[in-house]
Amino acid sequence: MSSHREAPEISKDAVADSTDLYAFVSPDSPDTVTIIANYVPLQLPSGGPNFYEFGDDVLYSINISNSNSPETDISYRFRFKTVYENPNTFLYNTGQITSIDSPNWNRKQFYSVGRYDRQSGGYTMLAENLPCPPCNVGPRSIPSYAPLAQQAVQSLPTGEKVFAGQRAEGFYVDLGSIFDLGDLRPFQELQLIPSAAAAGVNATAGLNVHTIAIQVPISMLTANGSMPTGVDDPNATIGIWTSASRQKVRMWNAQGGQDVNVGPEVQVSRLGNPLFNEVIVPVGMKDEWNSLPPSSDSQFLSYVQTPELQGLLPVLYPGVFPNLASIKGPRADLVAILLTGLPQGVIPNFQNYTGPKYADMLRLNMAIPPASNPSIYGILGGDLAGFPNGRRVFDDVTTIELRAIAGVTYPLVNPSYTPDAAAGEIYDIVNPSSTSVSQLGTIGETYMSNFPYLGTPWDGFDNPGSTPQPVLGNP
Repeated sequence: MSSHREAPEISKDAVADSTDLYAFVSPDSPDTVTIIANYVPLQLPSGGPNFYEFGDDVLYSINISNSNSPETDISYRFRFKTVYENPNTFLYNTGQITSIDSPNWNRKQFYSVGRYDRQSGGYTMLAENLPCPPCNVGPRSIPSYAPLAQQAVQSLPTGEKVFAGQRAEGFYVDLGSIFDLGDLRPFQELQLIPSAAAAGVNATAGLNVHTIAIQVPISMLTANGSMPTGVDDPNATIGIWTSASRQKVRMWNAQGGQDVNVGPEVQVSRLGNPLFNEVIVPVGMKDEWNSLPPSSDSQFLSYVQTPELQGLLPVLYPGVFPNLASIKGPRADLVAILLTGLPQGVIPNFQNYTGPKYADMLRLNMAIPPASNPSIYGILGGDLAGFPNGRRVFDDVTTIELRAIAGVTYPLVNPSYTPDAAAGEIYDIVNPSSTSVSQLGTIGETYMSNFPYLGTPWDGFDNPGSTPQPVLGNP
């Protein structure tokens, strides 16, 4: 998955697990950028009575670099607190929840948001006690969830818009095929251990996630405080990554039945490009990667230059990837995509270069407007507003990265190279003929055309992932 349970230690700490990061010029407000950081992966909608929530003991940060270096120039920081209405019941809600401040909602969450600015050297608290919406328990408990959740969209006095709460999982991936010895369903019959052809299966369908979303005026993100003058403007590109931190010491208070946290905060999770720690970093270094800032990523350069999956594909699919097998040198195309951004001249009318220092950041050129006819394959689909120029909620990042590793992007740095025909036919869930956003209904995912863009979370009663049982007496 993009970053769900991607490292041994963070897989034990769901509330601090950074699952997906999105950043794009807002289609409904093109003078702003929307950044979405997701946490708490693989939520079963019916998972009560202790439904999912953010961690009160976790510092969540959205970090931004605008100085052509992998340093934190701007950081939006979120802290949460949980409040009981009635601690003497086991129920999440004691009646219908018809408003975000309903007394029937028993376990509420609130949060504060502040902004650190390295240029000014200060931290400013922007808002406190902002409400989260409840989890989507079911239609009896919450008869009109969408408008209730909209009450949690807050406009800050400084110009940003924020939301924090449960949403539908927007990331789609055929986990079963990828982790079953790379059994890519389009080529199942050609695999070393062949099987009959079958359609892709979205492993995250019907699951939820917890989202922190912020929409920021572009002029508040550039180094010079103005709108970029064009794609080549050095102020146009920013690097983004998200992180989660905990205090260094956690002690269990047996008498109080809860953790006591002390000491300085240390990073336990981070995320820039999708699937970086998941697929690129070897298992023995995944926990270390999660603890480091992007400025330390030069030590992972060799894993990007010669990714393990590049070597496995020709072995798993004999005769299918002969040209990929012939690549011997380091993959400069993957280094540019994942660690530096693409400089001017590689792709016409495009760059998202953030300097020569290697760092895993999601890079966004804010001068490129939203696409009028977006492709889920982003730049590989001719859509410069999509991944790896930032990442939109509907971008098919698994297919894009699989094709890149398989050699589709290698001609960018070696024009004499011809990708294998199979490299351009790899797909994860969505058939290659279905490249428009309007066809995403085929994978059962839900998106919104406005902030916060990820759709209404699946509810616990009508969860499409559950299997209806026969009525008693009717086999």
